Amino acid sequence: MEVGQMQRSLVDYTKSLFLEGVLDGQFLQLQQLQDETNPNFVAEVISLFFEDSQRLLNDLTRALDQPNVDFKIVDAHVHQLKGSSSSIGAQRVKNSCIPFRNFCEAQNIEGCVRCLQQVKQEYFLAKNKLETLFRLEQQIVAAGGSIPTMELSF
Repeated sequence: MEVGQMQRSLVDYTKSLFLEGVLDGQFLQLQQLQDETNPNFVAEVISLFFEDSQRLLNDLTRALDQPNVDFKIVDAHVHQLKGSSSSIGAQRVKNSCIPFRNFCEAQNIEGCVRCLQQVKQEYFLAKNKLETLFRLEQQIVAAGGSIPTMELSF
């Protein structure tokens, strides 16, 4: 595949992530912080998000498996996950944290368990889609091309 075609594929794929609600404008702001001096900035930040989120999801699973659930701890983990997903533009992950926090406040264990499954599903969807996005970018760079800049004009 030639570079121009790969670049168009990347733009189309990225647009689809916004149209599906996987990403929001915060992701574009994150991309604007990347430059020639730190060409892997976005991938590094997203990688840290993946690591942190996986740890939080594991902590949430353990916390909800306790005989006496400490909803303050669960809510603190959900709040942290919501904030970090918001900061990278993972919109669907962030949005799935909202009802989760409501169930924490209501101390509803069944609601929290359902929300945890939804958050995990959204997290893995975002992770898979972002990994695909970074693979497309790597292919373009490996072929000698540059990554096209995106704007929310679609």
